[in-house]
Amino acid sequence: MFFFKKSDDLPTAANALPGRAQPLPTASHHAVNHNPLKGPYPEGFETAIFALGCFWGAERKFWQTPGVWVTAVGYINGITPNPTYEETCTGLTGHAEAVLVVFDPAVISYAQLLKLFFENHDPTQGMRQGNDVGTTYRSGIYPTSPAQHAAAQAARASYEAALKAKGYPPITTEIVDAPVFYFAETYHQQYLAKNPNGYCALAGTGVSCPIGTGVSA
Repeated sequence: MFFFKKSDDLPTAANALPGRAQPLPTASHHAVNHNPLKGPYPEGFETAIFALGCFWGAERKFWQTPGVWVTAVGYINGITPNPTYEETCTGLTGHAEAVLVVFDPAVISYAQLLKLFFENHDPTQGMRQGNDVGTTYRSGIYPTSPAQHAAAQAARASYEAALKAKGYPPITTEIVDAPVFYFAETYHQQYLAKNPNGYCALAGTGVSCPIGTGVSA
C-alpha cells in the first residue's frame, strides 16, 4: 500500500508510539455477508488469525473461501494499544497487518486454512511482501488454541521443506499465540468489495503446500 523505505527493526516499548485507551470505531457487520465482525459467532465455530502482507487482498481471499463465516482486518502482535492505520504504517507500533477468520470446522479445517495462507504469499521474505516493505507486512500465524499452534508449527515445517526443494530460503513466518487483535478502521474492512479495482499485491510462490496431499498438519 505504501512504497517508501521503512526500518526492518521492530520497535521497543521505549520508542513505540503511545496509542490510546479506547478502541477505534469500526464497522459492526461484514460488508459482503453482513455477519457481525466482533460476534457473537455461531457455537462451535473457530477463530484463526493470519498475516500475509497487505490485508486488503488477504481478507478477500479468506472471505471467498467456503466455510468461512466472517472476516475482519486489523493489527496484531505489536506494542501500541489501539493503533491507527497511519500509526502502524510508520513501523513504530510493532504490529502486523492481519486478517481474523471465523470458520466452521465442519466445512473447512484449520489445516486447509493454513494451506491457503502459505500458498497465497511468499513466507520467506522477512519484513516485506513484494513491493510492500516494512514490519507491518511480515508473515505471521497467531493460533487461538494449542491444537492450532501445533498444526501451524507442523505446516510451517512441511512447507519449508517443499520450498527448500525449489531453492527458496527458510520461512520467516512468526508463530505467536494470539495476542490482542485490534480491529482496523471501517475504511479498511472488506476494502476490495468496496473498491473492486483497489490495490492487491497478493501473490504466492507457485509451490504447493503439502498439507491436504497426504501430509497432515
